[in-house]
Amino acid sequence: MSYLIGVDCGTSGTKTVLFDEKGTVIASKTIEYPMYQPKNGYAEQEPKDWADAMIDTIKSVMNTSGVSRDDVKGIGISGQMHGLVLLDKDNNVLRRSIIWCDQRTAAEVEEMDRIVGRDRLVEITANPALTGWTAAKILWVKNNEPDIYSKIAHILLPKDYLRFILTGEYATEVSDASGMQLLDVPRRCWSDELLSAFEIDKNWLGKVYESCEVTGQLTKKMANELGLSEKTIVVGGAGDNAAAAVGTGVVEDGKAFTTIGTSGVVFAHTSEISIDKLGRVHTCCAAVPNTWHLMGVTQGAGLSLKWFRDNFCMTEKETARLMGTDEYCLMDKAAEKVSIGADKLLYLPYLMGERTPHLDPDARGVFFGLSAKHNRSNMLRAVMEGVTYSLRDCIEVFREMNVKVNDMMACGGGGSSPLWRSMLADVYGCPVKTVSSKEGPALGAAILASVGSGIYSNVTEACSEIVKIDKTQTPKAENIPEYEKYYQLYRKIYPQLKNSFAELAGL
Repeated sequence: MSYLIGVDCGTSGTKTVLFDEKGTVIASKTIEYPMYQPKNGYAEQEPKDWADAMIDTIKSVMNTSGVSRDDVKGIGISGQMHGLVLLDKDNNVLRRSIIWCDQRTAAEVEEMDRIVGRDRLVEITANPALTGWTAAKILWVKNNEPDIYSKIAHILLPKDYLRFILTGEYATEVSDASGMQLLDVPRRCWSDELLSAFEIDKNWLGKVYESCEVTGQLTKKMANELGLSEKTIVVGGAGDNAAAAVGTGVVEDGKAFTTIGTSGVVFAHTSEISIDKLGRVHTCCAAVPNTWHLMGVTQGAGLSLKWFRDNFCMTEKETARLMGTDEYCLMDKAAEKVSIGADKLLYLPYLMGERTPHLDPDARGVFFGLSAKHNRSNMLRAVMEGVTYSLRDCIEVFREMNVKVNDMMACGGGGSSPLWRSMLADVYGCPVKTVSSKEGPALGAAILASVGSGIYSNVTEACSEIVKIDKTQTPKAENIPEYEKYYQLYRKIYPQLKNSFAELAGL
């Protein structure tokens, strides 16, 4: 039996999972680390914390599994995207990594638009300039920390720094590099035009691979420390959402997944590149060679339900504590008793502004139609339906771009809710499924390693062998037109409030 390691470098911690070649979990270990916020809107982490966590978790899964070092054929790494890791000529880290959720770069985004032009940037990188993405962070260091900038010899993304620790190679792969805004996304290579325009030395950037390609092998020192063989290969890996797509089998046209975590993501696979010139959804290279993915984001998905729970569901929280159960299960039961439409109550989940399809940081949450007859259960149902409608907005943009979805996976905390899955199926008009494995990005990274090590011939074959369906929620024909009436009204509310949101922000 051959074995594979999937490493997932997240924001809260790094999780390493040892799988056999069929995707069965043999051992798993997670180590957490801090995030630093030296100023409002800043977010940083120490690359050493990621490296230490990766090393310690790999050692843990090897020590507890009893698996022979020679039987571990490959390592795949997934990770948080957009983080900036700067190394000097001696490979010393020059500063803490500025990570994905950092928002300090508004001036640099304007600079990028001024230098290149918004439309041209979208043509090359498939996305408008964004504060959280890597290019703007590089320019911020150039503009604000010139002493550090002058010492740069290498620029890496978080998971690619871990690759360097394992192999000594400076490399990246197409899915994660798509989020740097330096990659020519249609051509899957660095953009000489952008690098010249932003005065970034191409030699600072790693070689670009496809996600399942071998990027190197473990160094002798690292192999000995980890209890692995020097022959263990390390593949390109993938950014977190691209790896999650592989881990849920979203590797063919027509397939997509919805994640309801704090934010909500709708992610669709496509074999033909499609770019939204309005920037409402992100287009990036997928982890399957020569394919792409679209990703829409709603900012306040699971956050809306958590906000409602923390402020209005004290009874459910206390009852759940006494019963030893999950308060979200009790909230589900309360919402199930309310009919579709929540007795003519609609909710806009814009607690943190919105990204898809409105790109409006000033947007705010709204209960529309609230009356004296409504109670807490109505409001709870409206929150869940409103989040579902916001995710449907992502699907509508995909359809405008001729990317069709007929097979949807559900992930994240919200995906574990039978009621929310039924809402998604009815509002999307297609089956919504869950997979047996809950390992997501770590499994996806390991699947990529299984292809790189030759266990499987391609990603699609590997997923067909490894990814198994757990539950399927089919849409109910009688519910679809009922939800559709409310969804069409939901779509009309934001345009009528847009100017009022801006006015409120200016008060």
